[in-house]
Parts: sequence; C-alpha cells; structure tokens
Amino acid sequence: MSNFTLDRRSALKAGGTLLAAAATMSADQLLGYAKAWAQASPWKPEAGAKINLLRWKHFVDSEDAAFMKIVDAFQKATGVVMNVTNESYEDVQPKASVAANIGQGLDIVWGLYSLPFLFPTKVTDMTDVADYLGKKAGGWSKAGQAYGKLDGKWIGVPVAVTGALVNYRVAAMEKAGHKEFPKDLAGFADLVKGLNKNGTPAGMALGHASGDANSWLHWALWAHGGNMIDANNKVVVNSPETAKALEYVKGLYDNFIPGTASWNDSSNNKAFLAGQLHLTVNGISIYIKAKTENPQIAADMNHAHLPLGVDGKARELNLGFPILVFNFTKFPQACKAFTAFMLDPAQFNPWVEASQGYLSPFLLDFTKNPIWTADPKNTPFRDVGETSLTPAGVAQMSENAAALITDFVLVDMFANYCTGREDVKTAMASAERSTKRIFR
Repeated sequence: MSNFTLDRRSALKAGGTLLAAAATMSADQLLGYAKAWAQASPWKPEAGAKINLLRWKHFVDSEDAAFMKIVDAFQKATGVVMNVTNESYEDVQPKASVAANIGQGLDIVWGLYSLPFLFPTKVTDMTDVADYLGKKAGGWSKAGQAYGKLDGKWIGVPVAVTGALVNYRVAAMEKAGHKEFPKDLAGFADLVKGLNKNGTPAGMALGHASGDANSWLHWALWAHGGNMIDANNKVVVNSPETAKALEYVKGLYDNFIPGTASWNDSSNNKAFLAGQLHLTVNGISIYIKAKTENPQIAADMNHAHLPLGVDGKARELNLGFPILVFNFTKFPQACKAFTAFMLDPAQFNPWVEASQGYLSPFLLDFTKNPIWTADPKNTPFRDVGETSLTPAGVAQMSENAAALITDFVLVDMFANYCTGREDVKTAMASAERSTKRIFR
C-alpha cells in the first residue's frame, strides 16, 4: 500500500500528462487498497450485508465506469453485496420517496440537490463519516456543509457538485459582437439576442428539467435581487425584484431556439452536439462528449460562469449530489463504510479525473487535482464546490426548501410567464401561493 500511495502522490504532482494513467488505476491496485482500508476502517460491515444503492443516471461514461470499479473493489474487500441501479434525475426522488414511505427497498440513495432534506427523520446520522472525510481531505467547503448539515448534524454526505455553467461556441459569440464572454446581465442579454439574429441561437431549459432549468433560473432570480424565501423563511417571491427577473428571462426566451419550454435535462446536450445550439447552461458533459464525437465543436467551444448580479456579486445554483443512508437499513455499518470508502482520496481522485470535470468535490483538497488545469476549458468547474448556494438561497436548507425545488415552483413561475400562460403579476402570485402552501 505504501508504494501505491507514493505513486498516487507523484501522479498528482505531475499534472495533466499522467491523467490517463491515474484515472485508470488497475483493479489489483484498487483492490489492494480496499482490503487495507477495510482492515483499518472504524466501520465494520454486518455479516451478510446486502446494500441496494440508487444513483442518478450518468452523463459521462468514464465517471460511471470509475464508480463501478470502486463498488467492485469494496464488495471484494468486504464481502458486502451491492446492487446498484440508475435512474434519471427526475426519477431518483420519487423512488427515494417510495422507499422512505414504506421503510424498505433502498439502503443508500445518491441523488440531486437537497434529497436528504426531504426525509430528515428517515436518514442515518452521517456525522462520523463526514468528520472522517473532512480530516482526510482538507475539510468541507461552506457549500458542502450547507448541503449536508441540518441542526448541526450531517444528514447526508455531499459527494460532489456539477457546475451549471455556460457552454458556448466561441466563433458564434465573436460574430455576435463579443470578443470575450460578458460578465454583466446587459452584455449577456445582448449576446443572446445577437446569436439569434445570426441564426446561431442560445437555449436553456424551462421545462421540468431538475438540473438544467432549476440551476439557471435560480441564478436569474438571485441576480436581480429576488428570492423565494428570505433568511427567516418568510415568503418574499412576490416582489419588484422578481418582476425584473421575469422580464429579463422573457427577453432571453424570446431569442432562444424553439422548444425550450418542454426541454428535459438531456435536450440541450443533444441540440448542442447536433450543431443546432450555440449557447446553453450545462455541466461539462457536452464538451466531454464533443471531444470524441464532434471534435470541431469541442475545439470551438468554451465555458464561463453566468454573469454577476445587479449588485456585482456572483450567485450560482450548481447541481449538488448528496448521498443519504436510510435509517431503516439493516446494514448501517456497511452503508457508512461504503460511503467513507468511495470518497477516500486514494480512489476518489482517480474517479474525479475519470469524470473529466463533471464532478467537483465539496472536500477542499480535491481542488488540487490536475484535471482542473490539464485543460483550461475545465478550470471554470474547479471551484463550484466552494461557490454554490443551496436551493434555499439566503435561507438555511430545510425540508420545506427541498420540497420547493422538487415541486418546480420557481421553474413554473418563469415558464408560465415566458410562454404567455400568465402575466407577471399572476405568475408571481401563483408562485407565492404555492410557496406559502409549502411553508405554512
């Protein structure tokens, strides 16, 4: 094990040229480490432990392959049997809810945004695991703590976050009159208008896309000084700031490629890779796929953070991926052991590299991973684990705030106005009623 540790440290120092070798750690090396880790681990799996784990369906093949290598090594090292199933973003929460309601079926769920907060009384206290990982990997970012802790207790472990950043075609941006990507709201609106005029349109989801729609529309609200709830959980969505955000998004939507009101989380990926779309908000998965399937698009695209708000400050809702362990599991020690093992730096660093920038950990030491600088187009995604807000915005994450994003209240408010189903006042009033019903 000591030789492996030395090799891993050397690989990290060497940078991008060794990324491929690091990301394809041999099965024997990983199994050897897993066996040594299991012997020293404070969590000893129960005899005959069998874990049912549900996770979101991957967007990057190499990320999923690296994850399954970790699962395989853990099984062989501990004797724990693991059954892993994959569902789309939209389907993870309903299936987790069913398990929570009946008290069986799933042991671990790795989901999106605020999943543990939907079931705060049904989850295992993971404070010991979070503390263990924090000591090994440089501590947790503020965002990571916000995604994992409730009333001082870790109700879930925030594995990583996917940056919901701007993916854009450079040549189209320059043809629209912008030599650099705009950092202000007015410049961004002008760019989107220019792209449409030139027949190289932008497009962001306004449908029930759990990741894509929620991320950029929360940004739009916050950028204009609006909030769904304030720091005291008072409903404040019906405001002049929200009205300005609605008008701004309507101006963007009028210049979007047709159909975005019905997009799901894969729609913009497909349109961008087909050359139909020239700007969108997404993770790095479009770029990863373009590098192998359409190198010309990959060479002409880049990434940027969404513009600063009216007060000159950056606010982002990136896609946090927390993992929870239900408290009705028969194998809590096995579940804790797996969660701690999967995030242990020795194999989590290769997994981060295999994700090619799609997973940005909330643990601070992982910002040193060479994946972030091996390609400058990856670098904007490096720090999203530190800059992200939770869906609660200025408030503390809670069960009600989790329900708010699950019910697409904010997304529907913007979509209803942009598509003409409601005017500004009615859209805000509808969102206000829905939010008050959740926070009553």
